[in-house]
Amino acid sequence: MLTFPNAKINLGLNVVEKRSDGYHNIETVFYPLQLRDALELIPSSNGEFSFSSGGIPIGGNLEDNLVVKAYNLLKDKYNLPAITIYLHKTIPFGAGLGGGSSDAAFMLKMLNNYFSLNIDNHSLKEYARILGADCPFFLQNTPSFASGIGDKFKNINLSLKGYYLVLIKPDIHVSTVKAYNMIIPSHPEKSITELISLPVEQWKGVLKNDFEEGVFSLYPVINFIKGKLYETGAIYAAMSGSGSAVFGLFKEKKEIKNLFPDCFFWSEKLRL
Repeated sequence: MLTFPNAKINLGLNVVEKRSDGYHNIETVFYPLQLRDALELIPSSNGEFSFSSGGIPIGGNLEDNLVVKAYNLLKDKYNLPAITIYLHKTIPFGAGLGGGSSDAAFMLKMLNNYFSLNIDNHSLKEYARILGADCPFFLQNTPSFASGIGDKFKNINLSLKGYYLVLIKPDIHVSTVKAYNMIIPSHPEKSITELISLPVEQWKGVLKNDFEEGVFSLYPVINFIKGKLYETGAIYAAMSGSGSAVFGLFKEKKEIKNLFPDCFFWSEKLRL
């Protein structure tokens, strides 16, 4: 069985308060992209579990991989047999694009379907929440307002269909912990849900990502990329999540890949 976990971007992000458990409550809008990994599940040929990958190299310990964690979570609860997993990574790491969370969520869905576990949507979301705050978003994969620690979702009426998106990621990994440590949480004067309802042409200067100021001070090249996107005609540009990917929305297709050498580059015409 083969599936294609997709990336997301954040349209605005406010860090509104620090919680007593050390986490932060946020407000943001998640928007799905067509940028996708490939995730395959096949029966084990020797009765043993195996995981392999291609594309962007995956580091770290096997047991810490979110796809493996998703399998182990359901294996323990439903006594699943050993399987072989292959993951081809296209979504870059440390970019604020949710690639790992998406892989985990799609693994849960694939296991549910492949083994006919009949797990209902509510329970599947609870399993996804165990794996990561934003994992449940990828089970519904529609534009959503996210609150709490990024684990509470509400569908919103938002369409960017027809706009062209350009996504740039420099060879920089931004520490999420460090990004949070540079922020003083505060409630914005206007909520993201109110701002997102404005015409896209009015988002510039009002729809903000609270992580940008601190991250830009550490990595000026990320700020440079955002400025360059505006220079080339973007009607709205922002960093996604805690970075380091930056996206721009355009009314027409732009051939600007050559302006960003040594960077990951992705463009698409939005469909939702």
